Amino acid sequence: MSMVKRFVVLALVAVFVLGGFFIFSYDVIKIDWVTLMEIQASYKPLENPLPVPADSIPVEGAAYIPGMGAPVNLVPADEVSILRGEQLYSINCAQCHGVNGMGDGVIATFLQNRKPADLTDAAVQSKSDGALFLTVSVGVANAMPALNENLTVRERWDVVNYLRILGLQ
Repeated sequence: MSMVKRFVVLALVAVFVLGGFFIFSYDVIKIDWVTLMEIQASYKPLENPLPVPADSIPVEGAAYIPGMGAPVNLVPADEVSILRGEQLYSINCAQCHGVNGMGDGVIATFLQNRKPADLTDAAVQSKSDGALFLTVSVGVANAMPALNENLTVRERWDVVNYLRILGLQ
């Protein structure tokens, strides 16, 4: 029996010594374990987005059909739509286009190649609602990101309705 007790005591001492060693060397000895997250490709948000699958239709239905011209605004520019558009504009657009839509947002000062558009300008306000909707939806190459993944179809039309109010101010 004394041999078994000695073995148990020796095992406990070994566990405590090794445990103490591992506790103090935890941050010293780095073991690089291979995980799936380390060996897969990574992308930043909106970097190299995948194209929409052919013949697919969004959950909300088709917002517009490519090649068929600009869509028609079916959302009335009532008080609710304009207030929602103002909220969405302040969240998604004001940092570049500015609070009043004049292209003087906080980020605009850091953009060197192409400044944000002045949304109160006659050239912008003369565009149809559908053309503004397409610009908000698909963006402008190398200038403005597409917001079709951030905003629903209805929210994009609300932003367009609010842009019309900005032109009147």
